[in-house]
Amino acid sequence: MLKIHSFATLFVCASFSNSLFAEQTVTQPPEDLPEMIVTATRSEIDKQSLSTAATVYTREDIERLQAKSIPDLLRGSTGVDITQTGGYGQLSSVFMRGTNSSHVLVLIDGIKVGSVTAGLTQFEFLPIDQIERVEIIRGPQSSLYGSEAIGGVIQIFTRKAKNATQTPKVTLDAGGGSYYTSKTAGTVSGKIDNSWYNIGASHFDTEGFNAKQPDLSKYGVNQPDKDGFQNTAVNARAGHHFNNNADLEAFFLHTEGTTHFDGNFQNQTNFVNQTVGTEGSVDVMQNWRSTLRFGQTLDQTDSFAPMTHKLASRFDTTRWNASWLNQFHLSDNHQFTTGADYRFDEIDSDTQFFKSSRYDVGMFGELHSRLFDNHLINASVRFDNNEAFGNYVTGSAGWRYNWNHGISLLANFGNAFKGPTFNDLYYPFGMGNPNLKPEESTSFESGLVGNHAWGNWELRAYHTDISNLINWAPDSSGNWQPKNVDKAKIDGIEAEIGAQFFGWQGKLTGNLLDPQDRKTNHRLARRADKTLAFDLSRSFGKVDVGGAILAQGYRFDDAGNQTRVGGYATVDLRSAYHFNQNWMLSAKLGNLLDKNYHTVNGYNTADRNFFLSIHYTN
Repeated sequence: MLKIHSFATLFVCASFSNSLFAEQTVTQPPEDLPEMIVTATRSEIDKQSLSTAATVYTREDIERLQAKSIPDLLRGSTGVDITQTGGYGQLSSVFMRGTNSSHVLVLIDGIKVGSVTAGLTQFEFLPIDQIERVEIIRGPQSSLYGSEAIGGVIQIFTRKAKNATQTPKVTLDAGGGSYYTSKTAGTVSGKIDNSWYNIGASHFDTEGFNAKQPDLSKYGVNQPDKDGFQNTAVNARAGHHFNNNADLEAFFLHTEGTTHFDGNFQNQTNFVNQTVGTEGSVDVMQNWRSTLRFGQTLDQTDSFAPMTHKLASRFDTTRWNASWLNQFHLSDNHQFTTGADYRFDEIDSDTQFFKSSRYDVGMFGELHSRLFDNHLINASVRFDNNEAFGNYVTGSAGWRYNWNHGISLLANFGNAFKGPTFNDLYYPFGMGNPNLKPEESTSFESGLVGNHAWGNWELRAYHTDISNLINWAPDSSGNWQPKNVDKAKIDGIEAEIGAQFFGWQGKLTGNLLDPQDRKTNHRLARRADKTLAFDLSRSFGKVDVGGAILAQGYRFDDAGNQTRVGGYATVDLRSAYHFNQNWMLSAKLGNLLDKNYHTVNGYNTADRNFFLSIHYTN
């Protein structure tokens, strides 16, 4: 169980900070404009009317933090833990509220992405220069989105023509740094009458460093080479607003490249990730807006053997998505959303899966209401029919009370599920198990939120039970096969506080986590039990300065808790100089203290490193 004195120490630190530091990770909107979120209800809504835990990164946040990848951006976020098997382009796992890395649903512009076979999203391949906004919703969301949303949802919005004008807006970025790392990126956006457009491209290249430490055991890997990464991306979005208040939009994101890693049978992967879609919205009636969205995602990987460089495996997966969303404004205090989703997954591989496709149909409804002025409730329910495992029903309910003194009380309840992957169900050679059931969860959450003139703070506690966890283990004949055998219990506390003082802005966040395997009482693998993150920034005329500290406790690298990976603390510094309104020079010094640390046993992380870049905006 969580230790009370650890929580007390964290909360005292947060309380002490309220007069010194200000919110940084999430850009604070002007006081007269509420911060709006889409992902929490599948329609735009004021964050302060939600009981759901949410973090938002805008394009301004990405540029100010000088993040070079999505894992860089998410690292240190409230309720999020990141592990990585090396540097840029290496496998990244995102653990949200202690759940498995496959328990996070990822959307790009409303389209579900990820590998059909592995059930994971390759965050390390997503081009951050083509991203406008990231919304992180913590807690179960299957009642809105279906499978995978046990830990939460991450929605990524690609660059668009923000505040578009008739005169085209151009942005250019170029930079380089340690490990022979370089990047170039640019966008062009504008408006023609009632139409708008955005076109962007980027390229990222690094020689990297040796991803894995030498392992001289019988089946160990010893490849003392640099494991580089290259990524080229193109993004395009265009839309038109009609006089009858209808909107039509199309979007496209394509990224491809190569990543090198250390492995016995494979050590290089060529990848292609792509999301393409179109969306149309129209007011059917004065209080009824209907939206149709169609999309397709590709996740293609070709992996090659060491030395011979021959093709070792090929996995090409495709997801077809269709959604119909209807928003009803019943009154100023009641909004109702209902809709349906259809998804068709298929795989083309040199591995002959027992089955190569499946579909899922989901229908949902969500109500958001204000009662007695200060009480807000939201409730949702969803029915899914999946070709592989049949029917499944999920639901959730949340309550928030906004007190007059800037303090809000909240509570949430929800259940969620994750369907087994193609690897789990249909892998050949007798290893797949078509009789698997979905992994299931039930979660409770309560908390306090404060919004004041000096800043804001949150304190949340949650409990999650997960059953039917899928575990690959040998059967009586020695054949490896997945089975629904494991259970987990996760208790957690999240705290964050932000404020402003003498022009300084800062944010302090802390996570305490107790993720246990119910059968063995061991901690779930690769989860840190304590995380503390702090960021501080300020502008002095033309100069911006900032710094970040991330500290994490130890974690175990295996289910048996025999291999311990030590805790660590890192310090990063950053600065930017604005020559004028068009030109800016930025610099970041990572791992200032040159800390030698690991998040996965045996895999290296970056030493002290730097990156310089120049930016142009007309």
